[in-house]
Amino acid sequence: MIQNFINGLSEFHFLQNALVTAVVIGVVSGAVGCFIILRGMSLMGDAISHAVLPGVAISYIMGINFFIGAILFGLLASVLITFIQNNSIVKGDTAIGITFSSFLALGVILIGVANSSTDLFHILFGNILAVQDIDKWITLGVSAVVILIIILFFKELLITSFDPIMAKSMGMKVNFYHYLLMILLTLVAVTAMQSVGTILIVAMLITPAATAYLYANSLKTMIFISSLLGAFSSVLGLFIGYSFNIAAGSSIVLTSAVIFAISFLISPKQNFFNRKGKKTA
Repeated sequence: MIQNFINGLSEFHFLQNALVTAVVIGVVSGAVGCFIILRGMSLMGDAISHAVLPGVAISYIMGINFFIGAILFGLLASVLITFIQNNSIVKGDTAIGITFSSFLALGVILIGVANSSTDLFHILFGNILAVQDIDKWITLGVSAVVILIIILFFKELLITSFDPIMAKSMGMKVNFYHYLLMILLTLVAVTAMQSVGTILIVAMLITPAATAYLYANSLKTMIFISSLLGAFSSVLGLFIGYSFNIAAGSSIVLTSAVIFAISFLISPKQNFFNRKGKKTA
């Protein structure tokens, strides 16, 4: 099977596009996901990944690239959620739930208006094997920008993630870095949409980062491990999907989940078996 996969890579251009795109998304999702985990914003990742749906539908109706509409609606959702959180007595998860469900419903209605059920399936679940050259290059470009911004603002993102009160006392613009992270999250969600779909994007953002958290003692190490696991899951998941003729996006996500499950049991930091032993004793 491995030889068949390698032969397929040398023969089929679509498989080359799929591999490059999957690895890049795995790396950049793993990096951004670390900040999402540390800030306790997993629900925000889920909300934004689904909130891009109306933008995709409008882009389809207008005949423009879906990246444009998806990014605009992802940013709009993050602004709305943050505005409700900062200017209302309702809690953050409530603001996320209202925005997420509203945007998702709007997206489904607009896709129905566009009369494109096939595209809805691809949007929800992705199709990494259908990635075109233009999508690959856009993914590479957007991912490079995201990684560059993380490198340039790493210290600020680090401090505002661990202790926003201290960051504010130091004169840092906490809200600015919050919105910056939301922009990065939106960009990653949109780029990953083609491969794993809006339903599964959040898994690629959260699972490798959560696995890395079980091993790392610093944010830099966590980002490195998370990105590595994201890339590895993408390659192995694509291999499984191609070899057994199953949905590659789902294979990538499940591969990542299996790695987390194994890490949960064996990682020294989690120490699952020793904890069980102590409780039994």
